Amino acid sequence: MIGQGLEALDLAVGYGRKQVASDLNLHVQTGQVVCLLGPNGSGKSTLLRTLLGLQPPLSGQVRVQGKPLEQWSRRALARQLAYVPQAQDSAFAFTVEQWVLLGCASELAWYTQPRAADRQWVGACLARLGIGHLAPKRIDQISGGERQLCVIARALAQRSQFLIMDEPASSLDFANQLRVLDQVSHLRQEGLGVLLCTHQPEHAARVADWVILYRDGGILAQGQPRDMLSQARLRQLYQLPAHAFELPDWYAQGA
Repeated sequence: MIGQGLEALDLAVGYGRKQVASDLNLHVQTGQVVCLLGPNGSGKSTLLRTLLGLQPPLSGQVRVQGKPLEQWSRRALARQLAYVPQAQDSAFAFTVEQWVLLGCASELAWYTQPRAADRQWVGACLARLGIGHLAPKRIDQISGGERQLCVIARALAQRSQFLIMDEPASSLDFANQLRVLDQVSHLRQEGLGVLLCTHQPEHAARVADWVILYRDGGILAQGQPRDMLSQARLRQLYQLPAHAFELPDWYAQGA
């Protein structure tokens, strides 16, 4: 429904006086996966940070559930929007469980300790990503790929309505990429709205309900995956020659 969900309206984003992108309009509903697809360096992360309220828009507006972003308190907004950045390090020697518990902070009163129910919920978030065994380990002593899965688990622990994911699988091996994408599909089935930023068309093809093609400071096109992920569209988006899509005969035959 227009007026609900997460919306960008005639948005321009950038840093200081430097404009990175303009005339941006997008809409993410609950129960929907929208993929923001574009090459590296196209300003996707800047857009996501603006949608999250981490930096102000240069012009235009962001609305969450019909309400301007600036009218939300940070605590209330955390119950609406959760963020999965590309990579994140911890300067503290938290265990994985303690670190993921930080995702429950918006549900807790000031100066209160996590409840048994919070710890059970965190355990469930870790288990669904196949990393329950990491709970007692220190967050700064696990691999980068494992840490990225913990970042996703912490976002899930927020119990937010919308999940904004900035290339969440970029540091993961093939099996864990598929695990993350499978979870994105499950989150949609559970009624969450997901804005997934990626530069990999195959990820969009696997999970997207709607695809936004983004480059050179603006939206090139947006629509259904079957229309946006054609060879012609992808050549335009990534500025590739036609032969870039050619595959060996043995691959086409499924050998």
